[in-house]
Amino acid sequence: MYRLLAPVLVIKIAMVLGVCSTAFAGDGPLEIERLTIAKGDAKWDWTQARTAIAKLGTNSVFVTTLSRTAKRGAHGYHDVFAVFSDDDGESWSEPRSIPSLRRMTRDDGYEVVAGDLCPIWHPATGKVLITGKTFNFADGTKENILREQVAYCVFDPKRNEFGPLRTMEMPEKDHAGDAIIAPNAGCHQQVVLDDSTVLLPVRYQRSVTKRNYSSIVAKCRFDGETLTYLKHGSEHSIPTRRGLYEPSVTVHDDRYFLTMRADDGAWVARSSNGINYSEHIVWKYDDGSELGSYNTQQHWVTLGGKLYLVYTRRGAGNDHIMRHRAPLFIGEVDPEKLVVLRDTEQIIIPENHATLGNSGVCRISDEESWITVAEGGVSHGKRKGENNCVILAKLRLAR
Repeated sequence: MYRLLAPVLVIKIAMVLGVCSTAFAGDGPLEIERLTIAKGDAKWDWTQARTAIAKLGTNSVFVTTLSRTAKRGAHGYHDVFAVFSDDDGESWSEPRSIPSLRRMTRDDGYEVVAGDLCPIWHPATGKVLITGKTFNFADGTKENILREQVAYCVFDPKRNEFGPLRTMEMPEKDHAGDAIIAPNAGCHQQVVLDDSTVLLPVRYQRSVTKRNYSSIVAKCRFDGETLTYLKHGSEHSIPTRRGLYEPSVTVHDDRYFLTMRADDGAWVARSSNGINYSEHIVWKYDDGSELGSYNTQQHWVTLGGKLYLVYTRRGAGNDHIMRHRAPLFIGEVDPEKLVVLRDTEQIIIPENHATLGNSGVCRISDEESWITVAEGGVSHGKRKGENNCVILAKLRLAR
């Protein structure tokens, strides 16, 4: 196991209702191996779990960041931890607290903690860049969303060290001349380009009185320590409810694809340069019906030269699940028509009386990608009294 880590934690339990699981599934175009890599305890859940690969010479180390979260209430985020694997994800260390990402009280009385984090390997610097947002709580209890910022932290795998929590400065106004208020990069998916610049999806408000988000993709420079905004392109929103937010970006066949969450749906756009995107359209299947994903994020997978979308949706016998956030699906995308091919849809992780909406993607190669997700809402339903699980799903092309 990776040096300086706690003893290895290996969890392999049969797939049964109400129990964390390890299993294989091969009933579709993708072969899926599921493992449980961490479990909550009687007091805390793990949430916002996402994985990145780090290269150490010819070896690979995997780091999964996860937030310790109160079992009840929204956004009860506390310290951030990490688990590690050096055997291709078959076994994982005990969760290790990240000192720089602990929830701390500032001089103004606000408690601040990083959250909604998404780690990604940055080859040019040999670092893992962890991007997300700050959560800010007045007197430790009342969340103030107007104080949110684009937050990041850097993990150095050679030193096995996490750097300080930092924030990225954004422009004061967008291209339309509106204020950029409370920008953050939570629950997204970013891209590291060949020239080492980073495409970072960001959302922001234009008004302090109306919580309606616009989403952009910012091109940023990263030198191994500091993340710097360079520019952004098109700005995407809808006038209803909270607008478009939690954007995720990917690159496929030299084109870029952007998916965005809305309260009542999900939207997609395409780009030739990574920052300027086409008009966003509603996600649909190839038969013309709406995808049914809403009020949670979607992410991208590229495997075998094909483009896939990871999502949750209505209509899967899942009305008992909050916002229909389980099971977790994957479907191939037609990159020309920007639709999901219904016949390719496959369940990544089955519904087990818990939400699975806050997932993350780690690309290993063109033949393999990993999906990491922490169960949510376990204490609210039939599994009340159980601890939640962090599940890793390895996706490979079916043999």
